[in-house]
Amino acid sequence: MPPRDDRDFEDKRQQIIDGALQVFASKGFEKATNKDIAAASGIGSPGLIYHYFKDKSDLFEQVIEQRLPLLQLLSHSDELMTKPIEDVLTLFGHAFLRMAENPTSLALFKLIMGEAIRQPHVAEIVNRIGPSRSVAFLSGYLEQQMAAGVLKPMNPNAAARCFAGSFVAYLLTREVFMQPDAQQLSAEVMVETAVKVFLQGTLVVPIDE
Repeated sequence: MPPRDDRDFEDKRQQIIDGALQVFASKGFEKATNKDIAAASGIGSPGLIYHYFKDKSDLFEQVIEQRLPLLQLLSHSDELMTKPIEDVLTLFGHAFLRMAENPTSLALFKLIMGEAIRQPHVAEIVNRIGPSRSVAFLSGYLEQQMAAGVLKPMNPNAAARCFAGSFVAYLLTREVFMQPDAQQLSAEVMVETAVKVFLQGTLVVPIDE
């Protein structure tokens, strides 16, 4: 068991991350202030944030990395690399779409997507810990499966983007453009279908129906 001081430090850090998630989700990165975050976190002094995080960008990174399910899944990438391909793709898809189950995480996703278009430094932060990391993992995993003879030879980076992109399109049409047919399509069906379509086109030995 970690020392009490270490537990207190981490508890306070998580408290600030939770408060920051609420603020970033409602105001975005640019408009969020340390005063807002301190109030939402219940820590009193805004200056106390710097005891736990280097700056607002560091806190923003930690919010995304620790509160978005896909990035939580990818923190176990070594374990994932040993799992069968259908399991990994299914876990990836469900983790990606689980964000839509949490209104705060979903609001954060919508805001940072819009803000990333207008603010290059926000785009750099989000891309580095989100899309780039996700595609890098998936590309590496698919390349490993190709080398093992499980998948047909192809560009692993392009294949990774094709698979992950299907979930981006689903979220955008469902949660941003509010398309009725997308809203009627469950995440469960979306993941199952995306995995089946992807594997039917890439497996050396087709899936048994």
